Amino acid sequence: MECPASDFTVSGKSAHVPAQPLVLSASIADYDPVQLAFAWTQAEDLPLIFGQVNFFMVFEVCFYRAQSRFELRKQELG
Repeated sequence: MECPASDFTVSGKSAHVPAQPLVLSASIADYDPVQLAFAWTQAEDLPLIFGQVNFFMVFEVCFYRAQSRFELRKQELG
């Protein structure tokens, strides 16, 4: 997955901070590696943003707040 070299802005509280797209291959648990998109900023309090760009397109995540845990499953294609 190729990323443009230009800056872009993120949304929310950090909308004023310029960012660079960053795509990395990540291995999570026993799943095959996947390409995940991040935003890289020069803000000291927010250097790397793990966005929802494609993480939730690749994985199903179930949060169990009362038990302080979550489950992660790779989505089935097809």
